[in-house]
Amino acid sequence: MTTGGTPVFVGLTAAGSESTDAWSDFLTDLVGRGLRPPLPVVSDGAPGPISAAEQVFPASLRQRCLVHRLRNIASKISATDQAAVKAACWGIFDLAGLGDVTPGRQLVELVRARIDAFAEAWGRSCPAAVRSLLTDRHNLTSYLRFPAEHHKRVRHCTFIERTFGETRRVKVIGRFPGETSCVSLVRAVLDRASRGWRGFTTTPAGLRVPQDLRRALLHPPTQLHPASQTVVTTATEAA
Repeated sequence: MTTGGTPVFVGLTAAGSESTDAWSDFLTDLVGRGLRPPLPVVSDGAPGPISAAEQVFPASLRQRCLVHRLRNIASKISATDQAAVKAACWGIFDLAGLGDVTPGRQLVELVRARIDAFAEAWGRSCPAAVRSLLTDRHNLTSYLRFPAEHHKRVRHCTFIERTFGETRRVKVIGRFPGETSCVSLVRAVLDRASRGWRGFTTTPAGLRVPQDLRRALLHPPTQLHPASQTVVTTATEAA
C-alpha cells in the first residue's frame, strides 16, 4: 500500500518452500529494486516469512494475521464453547464502543489488557485456546498504531489469500513448458487482479499517523551535538 492508499503488486518469484532463506532472498531482491522498509508487515504464522521479515525489515512492525490466529483458537475449542469463545475473542478487538479511537500505544495496551482478561476467564476451561491466543500476542495488536479507518484492512492477510484464489485457475493447463512460463502466467493473472484491488481511505489527519510512525521507527532523530566523554566526565565531577 502506498501512502496515497493505493495497493500495488510489487513482486513474484518461484520457490521450493516457504523457508526463511527463500523469503529472505525475495525480500532482499525487493529492497535491491528500491522498496523502502514498510511500516507494517502482515503475515500468517508460517515461520519462514516471519523470520525473513525480522531480518530484512528489523525496524518494521509485524502484524500477525488476526483471522488466522482466531481460526487457530477456534480449532482448539469444544463444540459446546465454540459460540461463546468466538464472541469473546472478537470482542477483544472490537473498538465500536470506544467512540473516537486514537491510535497509539495507549490503545495497544487497552487491547492487550483485554487479552489478559480473556486468558483469565477461559484459562481453565479452554487452556489450549488461551495458549494459542497468547502465542505471539504482542504482534496481534500492531495494527492499532495505525489510523482507525485502516484497522480492518491491516490486521489480516485474507486480502492476499483471495488473490491467490485467482491464480488457481492456471490448473486448467495440464503442463507448462517450464518454470518461466508458469511464473509469467501467474504474474499476468495477479497483475490483472491487482487493477481491481480496493484501496485505503486516506485523510490528512490519517496520513500524519503513519508519517509519525515512519519517523519514529525507521528514521529516529539523532542527537545533533553529542556530548564528548570529557565534557560528561567534567560535568559529573563538578556535580
